[in-house]
Amino acid sequence: MKREWINRFVILDYQHAYRLVFEYIETFYNTVRLHSHCDYCSPGQYEEQYLEKLEESLKLVS
Repeated sequence: MKREWINRFVILDYQHAYRLVFEYIETFYNTVRLHSHCDYCSPGQYEEQYLEKLEESLKLVS
């Protein structure tokens, strides 16, 4: 996080640091950044693939 995000800014105070960390986690890390435990997909892509597989398996059962 420090290398990818925080070092781009001059941190003014604790509140500013808090907002920067929150923004990084909510807008990039949890949505866009690739994760090895998600087969190198972003969490959003991984969730979409999971839901597609779930829908397909429900169609097969019906």
